[in-house]
Amino acid sequence: MQSPITQLEQLVVNSKSKSFLREIARWTFFFSILGFISIALTLIGAILIATVYAPMLNMVSQQQGLPAIGLPLAITYVVSALLYFMPVWYLFKFSRKMKSALATKNDDVLADAFENLKSHFKYIGVLTIIVISLYVLLVVFSVVAGSLV
Repeated sequence: MQSPITQLEQLVVNSKSKSFLREIARWTFFFSILGFISIALTLIGAILIATVYAPMLNMVSQQQGLPAIGLPLAITYVVSALLYFMPVWYLFKFSRKMKSALATKNDDVLADAFENLKSHFKYIGVLTIIVISLYVLLVVFSVVAGSLV
């Protein structure tokens, strides 16, 4: 009788699973391209805000007695584009490697593809936890600040 580890090492991807993986690879490629386009548009927006719209935004904020907002807004756009790059890159690499693994029937390339998919979801998961934590902190600070007034 084979041990459970040996049985797992002999996992076979049947034609139906290959079909699903091929379709998943196409969709992840599509979403990764959309992600790269979104990153490019975000960076273009940051450049426009920092150059063209900054004087107008700063004038409006100064009229209201607020600090200049043009440069901080542009920096926010750049940071969000940088944060978004890695999960999109992992998704793109998964797509390319999955297509290659299915074409060449190479187990190592298949493992690399799944490693990129794991990295994509791990990155998104950690980023989600960080954002939720920041929201919780914001609510707590808002409640505390509201009770002090």
